[in-house]
Amino acid sequence: MPVQDRPREKLATLGAAALTDSELIAILLRTGMQGANAVDVARALLSKFHTLAGLARCSVTEIASIKGVGMAKAVQLAAAFGLGTRLAREALTQSRIDSPELVYGLLGAELRMLQKESLRVLLLDTRYNLLRIEEISVGSLNESIAHPREVFRPALIYAAFAIIVVHNHPSGDPAPSEADRRLTRRMAEAAQLLQIKLLDHVIIGSPGEGRLPYFSFKESGIL
Repeated sequence: MPVQDRPREKLATLGAAALTDSELIAILLRTGMQGANAVDVARALLSKFHTLAGLARCSVTEIASIKGVGMAKAVQLAAAFGLGTRLAREALTQSRIDSPELVYGLLGAELRMLQKESLRVLLLDTRYNLLRIEEISVGSLNESIAHPREVFRPALIYAAFAIIVVHNHPSGDPAPSEADRRLTRRMAEAAQLLQIKLLDHVIIGSPGEGRLPYFSFKESGIL
């Protein structure tokens, strides 16, 4: 490959914006394999998983299974995706979190990558600044693993003034199920008893034509 076309040299002289997704991935892979350079292997990854989001959702084992990648390179890619998610979240952690748009900005990129449902609780102080994020359960949500006592336990431990409950729909459709609605009603009742404000319950999905990538129980008038 000519020097001026090599991804590392291009990034050094032109910046990351000048590189394609395949070229950026190739820098992380560093080397290819016999008959295919790192860019070729990167293209194969994107071809297999279709998009960066699809690749980011894969486990290390799934990425490592692609010819020319292996476990060490797969771990490097997973680390890069993890850093990107944390970078996107960093600025928002210092802001007032009081809208579903901000919740989506905070957790959307991470939760969209998951292949299982994950229920998180955002613990907020009196100014709605973020205290911490706690994961309550992983897997298909039901009323036993997402019981209000499990949701509110971190709020009591860390003396949160308010909480926002967030979970994802791996299908990409953020529309609430009947179980989601029942859980929200039970959490609203528990919040009144505990005198902890349930600010919202946000379901994270994927962008789609004619719909938002999230559903907010507060915006819909249910909370």
